[in-house]
Amino acid sequence: MSARIRALTAFAAAVLFAAGLTVSAPAPAAEAAVPATIPLTFTNNSGRGEQVYIYNLGTELSSGRQGWADANGTFHPWPAGGNPPTPAPDASIAGPANGQSLTIRMPKFSGRIYFSYGQKLVFRLTTGGLVQPAVQNPGDPNRDILFNWSEYTLNDSGLWLNSTQVDMFSAPYAVGVKRADGSVATTGRLKPGGYSGFFDALRGQPGGWAGLVQTRADGTVLRALAPGHGIEAGALPAGVMDDYVNRVWNKYSTSTLTVTPFSNRPEVKYYGRVSGNAMNFTNGAGAVVTTFQKPDSDSIFGCYKLLDAPNDEVRGPISRTLCAGLNRSTLLTNPNQPDSGAAEFYKDVVTNHYSRKIHAQMADGKAYGFAFDDVGAHESLVHDGNPQTAYVTLDPFS
Repeated sequence: MSARIRALTAFAAAVLFAAGLTVSAPAPAAEAAVPATIPLTFTNNSGRGEQVYIYNLGTELSSGRQGWADANGTFHPWPAGGNPPTPAPDASIAGPANGQSLTIRMPKFSGRIYFSYGQKLVFRLTTGGLVQPAVQNPGDPNRDILFNWSEYTLNDSGLWLNSTQVDMFSAPYAVGVKRADGSVATTGRLKPGGYSGFFDALRGQPGGWAGLVQTRADGTVLRALAPGHGIEAGALPAGVMDDYVNRVWNKYSTSTLTVTPFSNRPEVKYYGRVSGNAMNFTNGAGAVVTTFQKPDSDSIFGCYKLLDAPNDEVRGPISRTLCAGLNRSTLLTNPNQPDSGAAEFYKDVVTNHYSRKIHAQMADGKAYGFAFDDVGAHESLVHDGNPQTAYVTLDPFS
């Protein structure tokens, strides 16, 4: 079972964390091994002088209520929102200065740890829940704020903590967890020069990819939008993946795509063949189990819409694998998916260049460059069943 935490692909919407995060973590153990809160050490090695603000927002797992946690790990439910949205309570925690650390407490949440530089983030509440930043919208109040976030689930079975670029690449950071034996697992750290290296590479990529980069009026580089949000904002051509999809559909109109979606169940296989605009998947008995219409670029980058992945045992796992193969452009070179060999990813001229360039700059090669980057275990995730301390480290921009 995957232990990933998936970011909401429809990032622009006003959403609840319960709807916005899909957590594939094991069910809690009958007897909790994890305390009600664990320490989170937040270290500022950014080299920047601005005040940092921290937010711990999410769903309280014991009650299903959405809200925020203060520095002591105490849960505060959101009040009722309005239409138009009303200001949310100030959930910010003053973060450490450059070169300093601050330890706060994490409760049993499924949520996000936001951090911002120089300005507090603007959160509002609708009658349906929390409105999250949607910086692909030029009118979003957070558009000119330098910020980022990590995602996590802490429950009775342990901690799952990731660094994510599913929605955007922005202020660099790493995550970690200290285990009971004293060892520390970390991920999310860029190579030396990786931050500027990513933006330089993206600006140099033909085909409109430079349009994903957002800057402030003072010249500060704020972020690169993920390509799906870039399409939404008009910053990336909507048909950027069409040529590759057409070639895939042509190939599998006369040959078979074999999908083995569960690494621990190699006997479960599905077989894809294209007929017209549809790719039909059959099981070993030859019965059609699900069908995918030819996806557009946005469906591929978001792994949703025409590549929807419900939490089931058939369509969802097939969609995850198909989505990964399309983003990594491995479907033409390997008819047996998933392709676990990262050396063969992103080799086609038509590919998810945003994700390609992120992975190229990561010290361990791991990232969440798109929603199902965990297919084949290429995601930037730390997990432990008995976490002693969690870590978020703000890294240098150089």
